[in-house]
Amino acid sequence: MDLIHKFLNLVAPPFTFFSLCLFLPPFYAFKFFLSILSSLFSESVEGKVVLITGASSGIGEYLAYEYGRRGACLALVARREMSLREVAERARELGSPDVIVIQADVSQVDDCRRLVNETMNHFQRLDHLVNNAGISSICKFEDAGDITNFRAIMDTNYWGSVYTTRFAVPYLRYSRGKIIVLSSSASWLPAPRTSFYNASKAALLNMFETLRVELGPDIGITIVTPGFIESELTQGKHFTEEGKLEVDQDLRDVQVGVIPVGSVQGCAKAIVNGACRGHRYLTEPAWFKMTYYWKAFCPEILEWSYRLMYLAGPGEPPTEAPSKKLVDLTGAKQLIYPSTIQTPLIKTD
Repeated sequence: MDLIHKFLNLVAPPFTFFSLCLFLPPFYAFKFFLSILSSLFSESVEGKVVLITGASSGIGEYLAYEYGRRGACLALVARREMSLREVAERARELGSPDVIVIQADVSQVDDCRRLVNETMNHFQRLDHLVNNAGISSICKFEDAGDITNFRAIMDTNYWGSVYTTRFAVPYLRYSRGKIIVLSSSASWLPAPRTSFYNASKAALLNMFETLRVELGPDIGITIVTPGFIESELTQGKHFTEEGKLEVDQDLRDVQVGVIPVGSVQGCAKAIVNGACRGHRYLTEPAWFKMTYYWKAFCPEILEWSYRLMYLAGPGEPPTEAPSKKLVDLTGAKQLIYPSTIQTPLIKTD
């Protein structure tokens, strides 16, 4: 057995290199041809049923508006019913023929079963499932008090999508529908203070890549990996080391630094376009995908950059990190942060 592995250790690298050199050019030419076809024959969602979790704010809210403009029927899910009803009314005004509101907590498996059942009972079909609900945490791993407080991150970000998908799969298979899952560029970036959040998004990415194999051609899967997009997360809403939900825009400035924050409207439009065209992956803004290549080819440089820019000195508060100082000294916030995230967030429930 050891001889077999020694042989493969010698043969596999050169074989892989030369195989890729021969295979990649025609493969990418074929993918380019398919992308043109998908753009020309993009799916119409008019009259189709779309279920969106985390639809009361941020990307989920604007996905509801974008699907509504295209004439889709909507099942909108979130914990905040009043905010959800406001989104539903706006989606109707934009063109959605039928919208229902479902108050639910996706971290609870019974709620996920119920929200899918209510959607099916009302519409009798399901075409797109958008797993968008998510929460964030900002805390160095060593500073976490009761580490079990951070189960909420995985329960919402990962299990919430998994539960809902499990109950929706039979109906999506029947309609040959699509799953859109909101992972994050955090799934590959080792940003400090967001270890729990990063891990939950990486778990999502791997889960739905596996489901793409298992579900085959019956259900299309689009995995979305946004960079920084205007939302409650980029307004500074997060779980603290005590497991409490708070809004801290100074800490937000530390985490975002001088990286431009993308428009939520543009992000939502790109996601719906990508799903309708059958894209497997989508990063928005598109330039943020380049961070993946830095991670793949130069991980040491990326880690060193994060350590240099985003961590304060020993014993200093996080707000002393160079990323925060750079934002304050240059006044870059006024230019690269949308006005919607420069004002304090009111809703924290």
